[in-house]
Amino acid sequence: MKKIKNTQLTISSIKTKITSVPFQDPPKTGFLTLEKIDLLIIQIETKEGVIGTGHLHPLAGGLKTIEMCINEMLKPLIIGETIEDIPYLWSKMWKATFIQGRMGITVMAMSAIDIALWDCYGRTKNLPLWKIWKGVDKELPVYGSGCYRGLGHDGMIEKAEKYVQSGFKSIKMQVAHCFNNEEDISNVRDMRQALGNDIGIMIDVNQGWTVEETIKVSKEIEKYNPEWLEEPVMADDYEGYEKICNSTSIAIVTGENNFTHHDLLPFMKGKKINILQPDIMRGGYTNLIYTANLANQYGIKIAPHMFPELSIHIVASIENPSWLEYMGWYDHLWQQPLKPENGMLRLTNRPGHGMDFKPEICTF
Repeated sequence: MKKIKNTQLTISSIKTKITSVPFQDPPKTGFLTLEKIDLLIIQIETKEGVIGTGHLHPLAGGLKTIEMCINEMLKPLIIGETIEDIPYLWSKMWKATFIQGRMGITVMAMSAIDIALWDCYGRTKNLPLWKIWKGVDKELPVYGSGCYRGLGHDGMIEKAEKYVQSGFKSIKMQVAHCFNNEEDISNVRDMRQALGNDIGIMIDVNQGWTVEETIKVSKEIEKYNPEWLEEPVMADDYEGYEKICNSTSIAIVTGENNFTHHDLLPFMKGKKINILQPDIMRGGYTNLIYTANLANQYGIKIAPHMFPELSIHIVASIENPSWLEYMGWYDHLWQQPLKPENGMLRLTNRPGHGMDFKPEICTF
């Protein structure tokens, strides 16, 4: 029997807006200068008047290009469709953009739409996404990120200590870019000494080393028992990651700069990386769920990159969750920010993804 579509769930409007808001505490990454949060916000409305929102924060520009991609290439594919089968809409956009390229700008544009579609669907059902995906209502562990290398040796430790004082059980510090290898080793040593042995220390390289450097430095920092070493080399250097994994006892993680499960599949098949960090801005909810389920078949856990207020719904709903990442970048943008307590995040019952920008941040 042919399924009858609910016309009230038909997508009637897609609007986009670019806005820029100052950081409360500008991140000192050491290789990007970020004074403002540049956002592309998308709003999708159905005929029955339900509105869902999504947003992108690509960090290094491109918002006008992504906005054009949405309005020129993707919006015509989605207007008039219903929100009843969002994976179908994701597939429709994916199939229609193969000529222009299936990574980068087109996937980021798709992701913004996908996030807004799921938010709209959840609000239509008056349910949070984690309930729609049959997730478990529980507290979820979060690590304190943002002990930026640009803060210097003392500043990184001071930021980490503040996280620990507020109840976080793990923190993430940065290496490379601003430091040479010897300084990096000393910084990790001193961070461990300052925090003691009971606090997890993640180390983020942001693709700042060569394979040879990574192997060399890893041997020196193994004794400080880091929880993981993140993205040491370029995200698509699959052979390099295999060499690194074979050379150290430290868990190597990566994935934030890879697009969709297609880009992450070589890591899964290689079976060397035990935790992947897909970014919701590089595949949306639909593909992040698919990626998580696929990774689970390979025995790999998922620790989504950033955006915990969005990704929490997925981490609560998959069989292979790891950590959520918290930096507090967007807390001042939301009407009801989602903040950790004692290193844990709690799910809410707000419908959709449950996050609404303050009116002064975004009014269409």
